[in-house]
Amino acid sequence: MTSRRSFLKSTAVVSAGLLMAPQLFAGDKKRYVGVQLYTVRDAMAKDPVTTLAKVAKVGFNSVEGATYTGTQKFYGMEPAAFKKVLSDNGLIMPSGHFMLGEGMPNTKGTISNDWQKAVDDAAAVGLQYMVCAYLLDNERGTLDHYKETADKLNKAGEIAKKAGIQLCYHNHDFEFASQDGKYPYDVLLENTDADLVKMEMDIYWMFKAKQDPIAMFEKHPGRFPLWHVKDMDNTPKQMFTEVGYGVIPFKEIFKHTKTSGLKYFFNEQDICPGDPFVSITKSYNYMAANKFHV
Repeated sequence: MTSRRSFLKSTAVVSAGLLMAPQLFAGDKKRYVGVQLYTVRDAMAKDPVTTLAKVAKVGFNSVEGATYTGTQKFYGMEPAAFKKVLSDNGLIMPSGHFMLGEGMPNTKGTISNDWQKAVDDAAAVGLQYMVCAYLLDNERGTLDHYKETADKLNKAGEIAKKAGIQLCYHNHDFEFASQDGKYPYDVLLENTDADLVKMEMDIYWMFKAKQDPIAMFEKHPGRFPLWHVKDMDNTPKQMFTEVGYGVIPFKEIFKHTKTSGLKYFFNEQDICPGDPFVSITKSYNYMAANKFHV
């Protein structure tokens, strides 16, 4: 049960976010600050309409979807209905996560099964980016398997491009488990067409894998139009934490947005210590105070 003290604390944090929102978006150009809806996944599963309204009240004006399949649609809604809910709350969803689907053959709306349906639905909502979110254990394997995955991504990217949508690939840390002196991530980068397949960099997982995001931007300029802005706490477990409360030097990283080709970024926190809305508000406040926007 939520105590009165914790309720008042939560309310104060959210209210602070609301006060900072106008300051962030002052000026002629609309500035976008996004959140990955996986962070509030439990609330989205129960009541997506109310949850999206709460996300907007924090100050976010863009979101990235997390749970589309051809069967589930967008949080249970048809594309037109979901797009209206977004619009009603002043939100856009420029990007959404999708699965490779190789290891889940009975699921539709994946890169491996009925991809065209996923692309059509994404276009109907207004997505600019479709992201291969994650490779299941049985979708990884050898470097040769990663080359096969790169071929699938190229083909999926070509289909998405015909609808005016850019395909991206989202990293974790397993892509940096070296095989024969080479990283699977490099195999994906080298074997995908740079125009058909770009990257969504999850900065937390880059640090977890002991990689340098800035060096990656410089090696592959313009290849990273999407970022996940997620911080790492200063403990041996290196857990997720609110942006600005951890060890990742986001102020320095955000100096390299042009090199990376950044178009949109999304705050994500896979695990929150309490109410996820308190966590995303703390992250929003830090990002607003430091003018992290695109």
